[in-house]
Amino acid sequence: MTDNFTSRNRMLRTLAASLVVAGATTFATMKAEAADPIRIGLSLSLTGPTAAAGKQVLAGLEIWRDDINAKGGLLDRPVQLVYYDDQGTPANAPGIYAKLMSVDKVELLIGPYSTNVIAAAMPAIIQNKRTTIGIFGLGANGSFKYPKYFSMNSQGQSTSNYSKCVFDLAAQQNPKPTRIALIGADAEYSRNALDGAKANAKAMGMEIVFDRTYPLSTTDYTSIVRAMAATKPDVVFYATLPVDTVGLIKASTELKFKPKMVGGAMLGLLVTGIKQNLGEQINGYISNEFYIPAPSLQFDGTAKMMKDYQAKAGAAGIDPLGFTYPPYAYAAGQILAKAVTETKSLDDDKLGAYLRDNSFDTVIGPVKFGENGEWTTPRIICIQFQGIQGGDLAQFSDWNKQVVVYPDQYKSGKLQYPLE
Repeated sequence: MTDNFTSRNRMLRTLAASLVVAGATTFATMKAEAADPIRIGLSLSLTGPTAAAGKQVLAGLEIWRDDINAKGGLLDRPVQLVYYDDQGTPANAPGIYAKLMSVDKVELLIGPYSTNVIAAAMPAIIQNKRTTIGIFGLGANGSFKYPKYFSMNSQGQSTSNYSKCVFDLAAQQNPKPTRIALIGADAEYSRNALDGAKANAKAMGMEIVFDRTYPLSTTDYTSIVRAMAATKPDVVFYATLPVDTVGLIKASTELKFKPKMVGGAMLGLLVTGIKQNLGEQINGYISNEFYIPAPSLQFDGTAKMMKDYQAKAGAAGIDPLGFTYPPYAYAAGQILAKAVTETKSLDDDKLGAYLRDNSFDTVIGPVKFGENGEWTTPRIICIQFQGIQGGDLAQFSDWNKQVVVYPDQYKSGKLQYPLE
């Protein structure tokens, strides 16, 4: 009788404890759901020439939002994204950010995405003294030097790092190539990349035999490639957006123009659909990469984030692999969340100070911001396409066909040089 009574008491105490835990969890969830959301505002390109990347950025942020809300949100409030399509057009950015700050009254900012749009939005952000984390801006804060801007781009303190892999690889060849052609779109991103390339060419003692930008409205690239080929460069460094990446590679294929080394900052080669479309035409091209799922680049949460993205990609009709843009967007959310959590604040001055003074562990690895909000330590990875055949998707996850040639710690194969 006593044993049964004692046993019953134990069961009741266990049940009561379970109900207390369940009740506390339910209460915390209800509390987060009942609170007004923390609204994070941004613009990104969901239509237009950079939409393939912009949609991936949004997917990465949405996965981060869902993850943070599953943990109770920020400051016991759920997170909500408030975003508008800027169509990849810089002229749209000032009005969008003015609306986000004055009409929508968002508590936090991220973005915009892309150098050209970030540069256009900066005056409005600065005027309102807001903190933001720009996504893939190349030297976008170089002229403003605004202390509350932070960059999710891995070139580090100098835009010359963006092209450094091409020049470092060229310097390893014997004999060293001496003649270089520089070409890109007449846009903020390309101009900044080309300025960095010119600095590297000068430091290496290379002769710049061709230096040209072209309007974003260009549709026929044949005459540009023909003029470039006439100068007989050993190396061609490109700084291109997705549309012109395709146009220039197709024109080069048509004219059978392939120098000893070619490639660089070609944003189109970060988009899986474009690589599938071009197929074997991209063999030999070098491409800047920002994240690849190599064993040495696996960090806490990386595998789960990429799995969640690739599960989402099919239904969303976006890039099926998402090696570049989604993890950087997710990391931007992680960094902002850490600043809010540690400061227990949404105050832009407090957040800016925390972002400047601390380092962050993210799904793309450790990040520390330095001067102008750029990374203190650059990390540019370069691959070379080798043996691509047609548009089969599997080969774009194959590091024997997308061979990591730079830097040494991530290398998976040798650079093909000179190209035949």
